[in-house]
Amino acid sequence: MSSRYSWGADEHLVVQITEDMSLESNFKAMAMASDLASQQVDGLTDICPANASLLVRFDPDRIAPAEVERIVREAEGRLEGGGPQVLETRIFELPVWYNDPYTNETGARFRDRHQTPDKTDLEFAAQENNLPSVEAFIEAHSGAPWITSMVGFVAGLPFLFQMVPQERQLEVPKYVRPRTDTPKQTIGYGGCFTAIYSVRGAGGYQMFGLTPVPIFDPTQELPDFTDFMFFFRPGDIVKFRRIDEAEYNQIKEQVEAGEYRIRQRPVTFDLAEYEKDPDAYNARLLEVLYGN
Repeated sequence: MSSRYSWGADEHLVVQITEDMSLESNFKAMAMASDLASQQVDGLTDICPANASLLVRFDPDRIAPAEVERIVREAEGRLEGGGPQVLETRIFELPVWYNDPYTNETGARFRDRHQTPDKTDLEFAAQENNLPSVEAFIEAHSGAPWITSMVGFVAGLPFLFQMVPQERQLEVPKYVRPRTDTPKQTIGYGGCFTAIYSVRGAGGYQMFGLTPVPIFDPTQELPDFTDFMFFFRPGDIVKFRRIDEAEYNQIKEQVEAGEYRIRQRPVTFDLAEYEKDPDAYNARLLEVLYGN
């Protein structure tokens, strides 16, 4: 199925790659964005890959819309013509205190907006995925890495898609009505996406836990934010590591002292190799992350 090209006002070209989300369609959006960025075309002012689409912003006083479309279609054609399906990215670890009292307390305040007022968000998620317990759901959620499919909506907020075969994808609907409060750095889930709330605020995703690690630092004072105030970038691969309350507090103290560094490594992600055997490929990715 070919992509759908459409215009957004006078300065935006939208490429809708597929209607549904898949690793392949997201990879295509990121690969097209990488191709376009490498060309450094005068007049293209912003290139934003999303879950299954691509947004290109341009200055119509510097480049004609028809020329923009031609350049973008050529980038798509190179990819479909058998170009290398690899991304130079990074893999990193994010510690998570699952089933913590803070998100559970927040969820309890908004049960009138939830599908199952008598269950926690994690209990509901386990039920929706036919898993026997909350522990089984946490194991499934933290057991395989996730790829960052897009960043946005709120400053620095990543949307993450788990790198497992489709039959093992977790799916959980959002709240019936959004909450007016969500703790900062909450691990949330809606549809097939995990999101990490970069700031405190409203939200409708199910809440599973907290990370003590900031993902947004507008002051850029923390050591992992010297290049940019947002930590996540599209294409990042993330492994969640389950921690307990004691380690959560320990890491939080290190963050506040400016001493904590996120464990990360550069990595080349090859879509074709991944598709041959996702579990074996994920194991090799984790060797990159945790190897000496």
